[in-house]
Amino acid sequence: MDELTDSLLLRILSQLNDSADVARCRVAWKAFDAVFPGLRSINLRCSWDWYHSERIRPFKTVFLDHISKLETVESVSIVLLDYLMDALDRVNDDSYLTGEDFTNHWLPRVSGSLKSLSICDHRSQNPSVVLPLISAYCHNLLKLKLKCVWLSVDNMNPMPMLTSLTLEHTDLVDEPLNDFNKCFPNLQFLKLLHVQGLRDPKIHLLNLKTCHLDVHDDMGTLTLITPNLITLKLECFSSVAELHVEAPMLSRFHLSLYVVKPGSLTLKRFENLKTLWLQSYYCGFLLSELIPLIKTVKKLTLGSRYGTKPDAPNPKLTLGRVFAIFPNLSSLCIRASAWSELEACLDPQSLEILDGMKGLKRICAYLMLVDPSLTFSTVACVLDQCVGLLEVSLLFHDDVVGTVSESFMSKCMARWPGLKWRWGIWSIQHELDEPWDSKLITTNYLRSWPTCDQEILDGSKGLNTSCAYVMLVDPSLTFSTVARVLDQCISLLKVSLLIHSDVEDTVSNGFMSKCMARWPGLKWRWGIWSEELEDSWLTDGSSIEHHRSSKKSHL
Repeated sequence: MDELTDSLLLRILSQLNDSADVARCRVAWKAFDAVFPGLRSINLRCSWDWYHSERIRPFKTVFLDHISKLETVESVSIVLLDYLMDALDRVNDDSYLTGEDFTNHWLPRVSGSLKSLSICDHRSQNPSVVLPLISAYCHNLLKLKLKCVWLSVDNMNPMPMLTSLTLEHTDLVDEPLNDFNKCFPNLQFLKLLHVQGLRDPKIHLLNLKTCHLDVHDDMGTLTLITPNLITLKLECFSSVAELHVEAPMLSRFHLSLYVVKPGSLTLKRFENLKTLWLQSYYCGFLLSELIPLIKTVKKLTLGSRYGTKPDAPNPKLTLGRVFAIFPNLSSLCIRASAWSELEACLDPQSLEILDGMKGLKRICAYLMLVDPSLTFSTVACVLDQCVGLLEVSLLFHDDVVGTVSESFMSKCMARWPGLKWRWGIWSIQHELDEPWDSKLITTNYLRSWPTCDQEILDGSKGLNTSCAYVMLVDPSLTFSTVARVLDQCISLLKVSLLIHSDVEDTVSNGFMSKCMARWPGLKWRWGIWSEELEDSWLTDGSSIEHHRSSKKSHL
């Protein structure tokens, strides 16, 4: 250890995600303490134990001491953890991280080199001036994130260098966003999540490329004029009387609306739109509002909201309507609630309107299997018309009985043997994920494992080789499932398990060790899988970290 160079020691410290761990290393070894001033980032998080402990120095004191010893600071992150918010004394406690005195105490010293700043506070009784202070000091800041702050934009200076801004659970005293647009002219990434206080906001940013808006307040109008926007995620959980979007370069669009009123959408034609996600209580009516818009969409996802539906017109959601509006689809994903609407509107007599489905190559559906016969009829209406279809992905709700899903799968593969099938399991949590961001719980050929009916494995005595792709969402449940299979396969010689690339190394290594200890006589083969890359096989289970890092470097 004494032979390690200062540069290597500094690199070790820089790999720690929590500055509290850095402090522990400094106490443990003087060599770490000696190189500590060379660190360029601080990431300090106040936990419940820290806040309530009388033996630990106050959080803000530790932060100020930490930052005062660093030579150059490029990144600062100070966080009050979410579960701590309700325990804070909002009147008498001096725990605010965005107070004027506290901010002035440290920000001017590091502002010249600071490129990234993230603060998660708890709301004070008055608007914070942290944003004007940041604009006054941090002329080279590129990335800013503020959470749980009551913000004022009075006396703000323009921040032309800032390219990324995230505001979460904040109150913003700038109702139409006029000052906001002037102060951040070169933003490329904007995320406004549960920002309160907005009234008829107008976002007019010429350089914006990615935008995520999460609206919870009723609004008269919401306007976006963003000529270079490529990705837009717009979620309205309350009523918006009028939505106006001008984004001619838009390529990926997630539109989720509480309810759509006739004539409430003013969306200029999107000539470059390729990927679209639509979600509303009434998908059929939303589609009717989009008829003149989109002919270029290749990938479409349809989903309906859950809960009590508000009063609104309800045109039927049919596949005929979908393909009339989107005639050039190559990939279609239908979430469970939207699929239920399709089943309710199924009309076998109107199949001729599906002539535009010849270009469809892939379809994915989330199924409840409440009525397997009706669901199969709906699947048949789609697949029999899709002459160019190559791949079908069907995911069953995790409450569906194994024998029911097994029967449905067998019936589908017997009816359409030439298709490539992908089977999976979904839950409400995963069903709400982004289609282009989420990792579907699927495999190239997933069979539902038996639950407690062990007799269905009596034919497994001749099985010699087994392969499975696992997510390890619940490692204990996955191990139990593996055990039910392997303990009955008395002739099994070789087992291949591929673990998803998002699984943490400690979890995957623990799972591997547990399997090999339980069945030492088997020949084990381990691998990593993801949707983006080909399967990567490991020659030695202990080298999974190396293979994982190598795999990610290719991404």
